[in-house]
Amino acid sequence: MKNIDDQTLAREHLANERTFLAWVRTGIAIMAFGFVVVKSSIFVDNDGLPEESIIPGELFTVIVGIMLVVSGTLMSTVSYFRYRQTKKQLRRGIYHHSSALLAMIAAGVLLVSILLIVYLLRTL
Repeated sequence: MKNIDDQTLAREHLANERTFLAWVRTGIAIMAFGFVVVKSSIFVDNDGLPEESIIPGELFTVIVGIMLVVSGTLMSTVSYFRYRQTKKQLRRGIYHHSSALLAMIAAGVLLVSILLIVYLLRTL
């Protein structure tokens, strides 16, 4: 990517910004989903239970929901640093793809998916 002109650099920079904004939107969506999961725990049927008892399902949904909110926050934060790193590389005329962020997100999605599957199987 040596000797790139201003138009090419601008195009690359705009693509980098679009990618960053897509990651931020995804992070916000994950945070919103986590919020919904936490708030859905208030709809767990408490009839016949003492008021101070905590239903395991309710505690589980709160934990998973908080994990999702934290994951969305981390995704947005890490994507900003990735955006800055890519911007510096583009200015220097070199670009090295890194899939570390993608691997972290895939691992997080896998973990939350397994937890949700276990929860759903236990509540059948």
